[in-house]
Amino acid sequence: MKNIAVIGAGTMGNGIAHTFAQKGFKVQLIDISQQALDKGIATITKNLDRMMAKEKISEADKKDTLANISTYTSIKEGVEYAGLVIEAATENVDLKLKIFKELSEACPEDTILASNTSSISITQIAAATNCPEMVIGMHFMNPVPIMKLVEIIRGYNTSDEVTHTIMEISETLGKTPVEVNDYPGFVANRILMPMINESIETLYNGVAGVSEIDTVMKLGMAHPMGPLQLADFIGLDVCISILNVMYDGFKNPKYAPCPLLANMVMAGKLGVKSGEGFYDYSKSRKAENVSKQFL
Repeated sequence: MKNIAVIGAGTMGNGIAHTFAQKGFKVQLIDISQQALDKGIATITKNLDRMMAKEKISEADKKDTLANISTYTSIKEGVEYAGLVIEAATENVDLKLKIFKELSEACPEDTILASNTSSISITQIAAATNCPEMVIGMHFMNPVPIMKLVEIIRGYNTSDEVTHTIMEISETLGKTPVEVNDYPGFVANRILMPMINESIETLYNGVAGVSEIDTVMKLGMAHPMGPLQLADFIGLDVCISILNVMYDGFKNPKYAPCPLLANMVMAGKLGVKSGEGFYDYSKSRKAENVSKQFL
């Protein structure tokens, strides 16, 4: 399997494309927006330049990686020869169902269809296709070229053969695949998001400020990044989306998003991507200054 198609040229999509291309796979990066594709390739180039500066790769490695990536604005053209398609579109269930329905009609019968979803049911996604046994979850961590973990999520109908193949491919990428079952939030976000939500509740209830909460978790719990800064990095819109999936799936109030999180998302304060979240990113991506008082 040497031809990989990636749907979506955003942060996760271009990271997945970068990772496969660097390992010698031919990658078809697909997005409906040519501007998004151009931005994705620019991001990959920038990240490769950073790796060159750290002497992790050579100039030849960079050229080979970029040469392995081609771009398309049409799903049908981009997946024509793909042995594996990885969907990395926006975390929206209706959009994903639409994409997978189209993929099941456009791809060869033996193509494995994977989703990089962080919380949406693989079984539900697979039900939109005519080949549910070929559908699986590949939840990469951000930034994809650096983070080692890949959650491999088996849907209700995912075959053993497909699961085995995806586990092997993940190892080929230098990743550590962990097989999990298809329940809301899987493992990573089922544990992470309640912690982030509780951190926001702690702020909302006036227990401590933004930097104080993050400092406690970094210095007291040895977390490399505080939960509020991490929420900004992930995107507050993504956080609330995942929490809502788990709340809808379990009907347990512990997964209900904090009102402060809901207000910030409605106000467009989404974290790094919008330039402001719990911290101010208007001048750089570093969370150096708390943007405002929240109480």
